[in-house]
Amino acid sequence: MHMDQQRIIIIGATSGIGRALAEIYVRNGWTVGVTGRRKELLDTLVAAHPGRVVAAAFDVTEEADCTDRLEALIAALGGVDVIVISAGGGAMNPPLDYELERATVELNVRAFTRLAVWAYHELSRRGGGQLAAITSVAGTRGSRQAPAYSATKAFQIAYLEGLQQKARNAGGQVRVTDIRPGFVKTKLVAGMPNRFWEADVERAARQIHQGLAGRKRVIYVTKRWRLVAWIYRIAPRWLLERL
Repeated sequence: MHMDQQRIIIIGATSGIGRALAEIYVRNGWTVGVTGRRKELLDTLVAAHPGRVVAAAFDVTEEADCTDRLEALIAALGGVDVIVISAGGGAMNPPLDYELERATVELNVRAFTRLAVWAYHELSRRGGGQLAAITSVAGTRGSRQAPAYSATKAFQIAYLEGLQQKARNAGGQVRVTDIRPGFVKTKLVAGMPNRFWEADVERAARQIHQGLAGRKRVIYVTKRWRLVAWIYRIAPRWLLERL
């Protein structure tokens, strides 16, 4: 397959990592399908790369037509080789407002699961491909500042691990990749205190692109966050409660 025949769909590409990743794939000769809620932002991406980007504006939390819109996007692209789930979110929630928690669960669990199941079956039906999703180092342990965010990211990490096992058991035609960023300069982390090792979105997207090209199972962004995740994993509960 020639490079210009390769096609990727990035679900959640209006801004941040998803959009920067779309730009990289366009520069590397791919045909790119992008989705997001804000049509005007998707339109600017299409206008900047005529004939190389196809967009579909919709909200992934709307169950009624979400997968139908994705099927139509694949048809417009003429197929798909890689699907990246970049749609996700959360918020700092020190007062523990229920509506913030509920919205985070709706997006990061219900919508994520629907997208992951659809993508896995779609790639399997097509004979293989790569399914990737952006989770977070925050999913390693719980967080008092954002309980639902860390919990839903832990769900995503475990779910992708289950899909990796399922894919391998089925013969390995579908490759599943878990992308775990630390701090990246996006709106999501704007309210978080004490950010360190923070990467800009372009650097994050470059590392993700390299990791996907290498067909890695887990990608830490930036790479040094693998160390932080390891420390979080082994840290005693009493220590985390005092941080």
